[in-house]
Amino acid sequence: MKILLIGEYSNVHWTLAEGLRSLGHTVCVVSNGDFWKDYRRDVSLVRKYTKLGGLRYMLRLYSLLPKFRGYDVVQLINPMFLELKAERIVPVYRYLKRHNRKVFLSACGMDAYWVEACLRKPRLFRYSDFNIGDKDILNDYTIEQAADWQGTPKASLNCEIAATCNGIVAGLYEYFAAYKGEHAAKLAYIPFPVYKTGGDIRYYDPSRKLRFFIGVQKERNVYKGTDVMLRALERVVADYPAECEMYKAESLPFEEYCGMVDECDVLLDQLYGYSPAMNALLAMSKGKVVVGGAEEECYGILGEKELRPMINVVPDEEDVYNKLVWLVENRGGVAGMQRDSVEFVVRHHDPSKVARQYIDFWQER
Repeated sequence: MKILLIGEYSNVHWTLAEGLRSLGHTVCVVSNGDFWKDYRRDVSLVRKYTKLGGLRYMLRLYSLLPKFRGYDVVQLINPMFLELKAERIVPVYRYLKRHNRKVFLSACGMDAYWVEACLRKPRLFRYSDFNIGDKDILNDYTIEQAADWQGTPKASLNCEIAATCNGIVAGLYEYFAAYKGEHAAKLAYIPFPVYKTGGDIRYYDPSRKLRFFIGVQKERNVYKGTDVMLRALERVVADYPAECEMYKAESLPFEEYCGMVDECDVLLDQLYGYSPAMNALLAMSKGKVVVGGAEEECYGILGEKELRPMINVVPDEEDVYNKLVWLVENRGGVAGMQRDSVEFVVRHHDPSKVARQYIDFWQER
């Protein structure tokens, strides 16, 4: 098959492309590298936010559009798959649909269906980016995103793509649940693709300090729950200085970030999720224990009945603190959990295996 993947989300499309290529398919990835993360791509489409940046971006996009024709499959990473206003994306989407055999939408990241699912009452999720139980989470980011994706051109674009595309692929349980109500007939859950890290993995030796890693994105710190997790981690390190230490990274490029993760044993991930996303899965592929969202729903949708390698936490500082303390006081079991992390990624997220699931879904639609 000839496949075009447009947009990027934490290296999902580039890793999927490598899996598809290993099966003999021809793939082109077009993206901006997911902004500062600068992931690999075949065609770079980056907007510079200067006075003439928008015009130059539009000119480059329209010069490329004739090359984005004649594909068997086009997949969009998100309704906002270009760095343009939603109104300007609409004709591009319609062009892609008109000039290619099939178009699919990837349900991952912020969109109208996710916002609606998090805000609806009765609650669909026990907790999410937008709620804890019946209580709304109100901060600058959630207020902005709720306003951005409800009754707006972005919401209209999302609804048009979901209604008219050939199929929708959700990479997490949460996103699958968000789309299932309205689009169950064209929806599939397919795990994110992640490579097991090559070479020897250094499993934790209890004779040294346990190294915790936390990544901070300043603009998304509160939204991801990093502020809560950081406070809990700082308390643990202060209470157990001889047993553990903290590594902290702020908005690093992908390669530098991976280097810091390599030096650690435990990674603290998103607080409000039900499932491990790409950041957590990457760490698990490197033999790290992940502390973050890992509810039974995420194992259930995978059909996983044995492995439970992640430390599940709920949005509460004391719960995070207590789970981290448990890890510190039970350091002898960390290496076993790390091995389970690697096995979990190999079992469910191998790019070639995931790529076959995509091919099957694309062909049946």
